[in-house]
Amino acid sequence: MNDRREEGAISRTAAGDPGAVMVQSELNGLKLIGRGKVRDIYDLGEHILIVASDRLSAFDVVLPDGIPDKGRVLTRLSVFWFGILDAPNHLVTGDVRKMPREVWPHIEALRDRVMLVRRLKIFPIECVVRGYLSGSGWSEYKEKGSICGIPLPKGLVESDKLPEPIFTPTTKAAAGHDLPMTFEEVVATVGEARAKELRDRTIAVYRQAADYARTKGVIICDTKFEWGIPVGAPQGDPKAAPAVLADEVLTPDSSRFWPASQYKPGKGQPSFDKQYVRDYLLTLKWNKQPPGPKLPQEVIDRTSAKYREIFELLTARKWA
Repeated sequence: MNDRREEGAISRTAAGDPGAVMVQSELNGLKLIGRGKVRDIYDLGEHILIVASDRLSAFDVVLPDGIPDKGRVLTRLSVFWFGILDAPNHLVTGDVRKMPREVWPHIEALRDRVMLVRRLKIFPIECVVRGYLSGSGWSEYKEKGSICGIPLPKGLVESDKLPEPIFTPTTKAAAGHDLPMTFEEVVATVGEARAKELRDRTIAVYRQAADYARTKGVIICDTKFEWGIPVGAPQGDPKAAPAVLADEVLTPDSSRFWPASQYKPGKGQPSFDKQYVRDYLLTLKWNKQPPGPKLPQEVIDRTSAKYREIFELLTARKWA
């Protein structure tokens, strides 16, 4: 990425251009402590600031083109879910006007794309839950008849609804691909009591969200959650320090969303997430290694529209 493009994106956002793309945030006066595939993290003492950029990753590679409105959708949708889910979470506020004064100089650039959250120690596990058979779960089922060591009924087809949602965790890799974990491996990582808590609460949050989404005509095929505890709290004791829901929640980056009206098992489903980009990339002669290929404008525009559409469907609010 060149600096001129990044600065231009930020200045257009500050000027109030709703179509501006923020590929990377540069917040003078705030301490940057990390950049992920999508999010930039700033240190605010007992709290941290999570800025959702418009970067998009596919096959663990950050692509060169930003997706208009993507970061705003991720943030606004996460704030929405944090507000209706029963699980405790790390959100302090998504309203930049209620954040500490040192954030205010960047108020226009950050509007609708930033969360002030409590600082947590995040468990090193991606807590994946599946309600339907798709993606890597479908591939593993075809080969083994199970997912992450969990046996499934014979004769299932792609996109079938599972008898019950299943917990299929993965490692949380700093770089490269996350790897599937069995429940026994989760126990070895965080202890039996905490492993059971993460499994049970992950499934419970998924059930609540999936039930809600169906009322809006949306199927949540699968999703992943991150959980943490306050820094210094006992890691292995859920009674002393219950797990707190963290990071993004039930967004098009972390979930597969399907239109219920078009659901037909036995094949892949149309979706409201970045699967559209993955499908396009699979048509290219690309080895899934950096650098990622540039996206045609049509793919960028279509992806942006899908992100906005799922926000409107789930929240029953007009995108603005």
